[in-house]
Amino acid sequence: MSMWAGQFDAAPNELVAEMGSSIHYDKRLYKHDILGSKAHARMLARQHIIPESDATAIVDGLDQVQREIEQGHFEWKPILEDVHMNIEKRLTDIIGAPGARLHSGRSRNDQVATDLRLYLRDEVDFIRQRIVNVQTSLVTLAKDHTSTILPGFTHLQHAQPIVLAHYLLAYSEMFERDLGRIKDWKARMNYLPLGSGALAGTTLPLDREFVAKELGFAGVCTNSLDAVSDRDFAIELVSLCSIVMMHLSRLSEDIIFWMSQETAWVQLGNEFCTGSSLMPQKKNPDMCELTRGKTARVFGDLTTVLTIMKGIPLAYNRDMQEDKEPIFDAIDTVKLVLAVYAPMIATMRVDKERMYQAASDPALMATDLAEWLVEQGVPFRDAHHRVRDLVTYSKTNSISLDRLTLDQIKISVPEANEECLNLWKPEQSVAKRNIVGGTAPEQAIFQIRTKWGHLLEQ
Repeated sequence: MSMWAGQFDAAPNELVAEMGSSIHYDKRLYKHDILGSKAHARMLARQHIIPESDATAIVDGLDQVQREIEQGHFEWKPILEDVHMNIEKRLTDIIGAPGARLHSGRSRNDQVATDLRLYLRDEVDFIRQRIVNVQTSLVTLAKDHTSTILPGFTHLQHAQPIVLAHYLLAYSEMFERDLGRIKDWKARMNYLPLGSGALAGTTLPLDREFVAKELGFAGVCTNSLDAVSDRDFAIELVSLCSIVMMHLSRLSEDIIFWMSQETAWVQLGNEFCTGSSLMPQKKNPDMCELTRGKTARVFGDLTTVLTIMKGIPLAYNRDMQEDKEPIFDAIDTVKLVLAVYAPMIATMRVDKERMYQAASDPALMATDLAEWLVEQGVPFRDAHHRVRDLVTYSKTNSISLDRLTLDQIKISVPEANEECLNLWKPEQSVAKRNIVGGTAPEQAIFQIRTKWGHLLEQ
């Protein structure tokens, strides 16, 4: 019979027991469940709710339970449903009556809310460090490519020349915002639910602030209904994971394109690629492709948790048991992909010459001519139209822009002079974009030194 059997005079139907059990996935919370229980026991003794000797026995017994779990000797019993009841039952088997006192002043509702916050708080630190590792790989590569020129794209069409460092640092900026979201998330979620009971608190004189301090929380949840019934902190973390994966997926897409024969701008180390079971010549960027697929998976986890929570009335409902698997899956997935990406980027080899050739089409410098006209006092819309007409003339007559004579340029751009004949070099184009946020090599070097230098010092 389950530990909650009470008025029930029959064991659950086998299928009911199977459907209600969560032990196969929530047992990963065991460390945090034990940590919270030890703090709770010490508080109960401080408040004279249980004897000091019982609290000591509970703490020692929980230490033994943890050793059994970590040494592989612990028997997880599905009939006990979850990690909390399994640990409490084993504790009581070990120390007897004092173990039965541990649950004083708490419910599984506030217990699981506490365990989950403790677990996620630890897991997000792994995510944070792995994001920093990816940033370090990006910045290290960028340092070697502040003058490597390639086409920048809009609408997947060649647009303007950029330097590769500028591109790589763009993703480092995105990941920096992800780190900011983690920091904000930790500040919002770091409050203790324990002591909220099933939904209404308890009549026992708990010292919740003591437990919060013991467990490293900034304070306590101040509304017991909210504390046990919401999972917005978990939803926010899965949303954060989704944004990280979105950034990784976009980076993956570019790498896949850059490795194609159509561009052949980069190569990844063989250890991060796979071959074909049929075609011996293939070298596939499968880790990038899997990242795109796993991004969809994490998005699905977010949708699942939101859908679970959207129609639940206050307070706790059993539906919320189903939040663990998508939450755990999202965390496991983002941690794995981030772990792959840092060393994978470090193996990237760049074909500078092919990139430069692709960026050397003078049409990519058309905007430079329009902006030159603006400097001469021509309104930008007029300048844009004149250069557009010049590009049309170039295509119609099959003459590259950099091979037009000054007289030919003047047909569309009457303000042109000899200086306009020298606007068609990509290195000149990127160098002139020497403003904050621009793609000039000088800006990339400055950003690496001042904003990202700490990553290179690690």
